[in-house]
Amino acid sequence: MSQVKTLIQVGHSPDPDDAFMFHALANDKIDTGSYTFTHTLQDIETLNQRALNAELELTAVSLHGYAYLTETYAVCACGASMGDKYGPMVVARAPGDIAGLKGKTIAVPGKLTTAFLTLKLLLGDDFQYEVHPFDEILNLVEAGKVDAGLIIHEGQLTYGDQGLHLIVDLGQWWFEETGLPLPLGANAIRKDLGEQAMHEVTALLKQSIQYGLDHRAEALEYALQYGRNLDRGKADEFVGMYVNDWTLDFGPRGREAVQTLLDRGHAAGIIPQPVQVEFIG
Repeated sequence: MSQVKTLIQVGHSPDPDDAFMFHALANDKIDTGSYTFTHTLQDIETLNQRALNAELELTAVSLHGYAYLTETYAVCACGASMGDKYGPMVVARAPGDIAGLKGKTIAVPGKLTTAFLTLKLLLGDDFQYEVHPFDEILNLVEAGKVDAGLIIHEGQLTYGDQGLHLIVDLGQWWFEETGLPLPLGANAIRKDLGEQAMHEVTALLKQSIQYGLDHRAEALEYALQYGRNLDRGKADEFVGMYVNDWTLDFGPRGREAVQTLLDRGHAAGIIPQPVQVEFIG
């Protein structure tokens, strides 16, 4: 008699770093024991909104989004996307500086993204914003429909191809402010699975990440299909930016970075309640 397996619904972004991370789980490269995984690929702001309804057992979330999920989810100690002196960027059609962004209209990829939280920490309320899908923002800036764009994912490597100029790298700004990496995204696991399952599923996620790092060419080949105009070299560079030692474990400094980010968000009045981050694994 076959064992009844526990279904874990996974949500992650359709971009190369997440695909690289989940390759082993998505393509049956590791033994998942008593668990079976299904995968849903959606943009991070959609996943943030779904997490508010606790729809998925394991889901990518923005660390900003997690501030509103502490009752239902814990953060997996593996699966982080960390910007170590780099991260989301504000770009525009003409060169400029941070002061020049005040009062301008900036296209952003979602109000629960960590990118948006960091931009608010930088500029306060001294800007206007419009929410757009992350993969449309570069085109909107190039077309002059907004003054600037807050870009995430592979746009950080490709904005120059559209003749756009970097105004500020928020990961670099954050490092100069705090001396810490900027924690952008994490994987969150639903608490109603119970303590044992939360630890077991997190361990499988870590195995998947390690498999990708150990079989880089294979995992990159899979990830390339989500590269949106990235050639292999740029896809490899992008994966290296966001799947690395930080991804295997936040570590003490990474955990400090998460708590510092959310504490500053609360102190600035952006996040309404203080957040105590709970890590699993």
